[in-house]
Amino acid sequence: MKYISLKNCLLLFLLAGCNATPERQKAATATTNDTTEVTKTIAAGKQTTASLEAMLAKKEVPVLCYHHIREAKPGQSESMKSYSVSPAQFAEQMKALHDSGYKTVLPEQLYEYLVHDGPMPAKPVMLTYDDTDEEQYSIAVPEMNKYGFKGVYFIMTISINRPRYMSKEQIKNLSDSGHAIESHTWDHHMVTKYTTADWDIQLSKPEKTLTDITGKSPTYFAYPFGLWNQAAIPELKDHHYKMAFILSTKRDTTEPLYTVRRMIVPGQWSTNGMLKAMRSTFKK
Repeated sequence: MKYISLKNCLLLFLLAGCNATPERQKAATATTNDTTEVTKTIAAGKQTTASLEAMLAKKEVPVLCYHHIREAKPGQSESMKSYSVSPAQFAEQMKALHDSGYKTVLPEQLYEYLVHDGPMPAKPVMLTYDDTDEEQYSIAVPEMNKYGFKGVYFIMTISINRPRYMSKEQIKNLSDSGHAIESHTWDHHMVTKYTTADWDIQLSKPEKTLTDITGKSPTYFAYPFGLWNQAAIPELKDHHYKMAFILSTKRDTTEPLYTVRRMIVPGQWSTNGMLKAMRSTFKK
């Protein structure tokens, strides 16, 4: 993965390395025969078969990941700054995406594009938000509304109604307004550390909570810290998740639907730097 004229090499190392676990390195070396077929279950209960070769040949849709939308605190480390953008930066980035012709898409549209060759805008982008921070509602939504953008909110359900985090009412409003409310586990526990009991706690418990709030069952998942392993994928499938999102590194060639790549947008980047990194990362 090559970025063009970006000054912060340390930041790129942090982003690229956030998935560098032995499990990920092993998974990244997996290969598959081009004629391998993968069977997927769709909402109507029917089966459809998609070629892995065809799925992997499709152009990747840029998926941006935001955490905090707030001013950097005095003395804050560079690594912490990498998870924050200021409100002014965020507003500038939304305007730049709009002015560059980008249209937002949601996970269901991405899934249909990958599996069923569904339609996609000429310049799609997905805006995702992790961890349930309140400013993702109070700051991000008004800026997105200016351009008709919709976002994907990966909710860590233990934080709901706590100070600095979103309330049930805010999450319900997001869902009712056309944004996607999806799962980011109960307490951000690392998937690669799960024991048998953790799967229900971290997958089933949030599913029930979010369904009770929005009336819609989440079917898409973001791995905490972007970390995953092969053992997680059958569990996600058993819990009815259709697609899952990682960070930074390339998708797995055997399970592309469960390793969809995202790019963190750090506070150290200019808006032009963000656009260049996005185009470079998702250039295929």
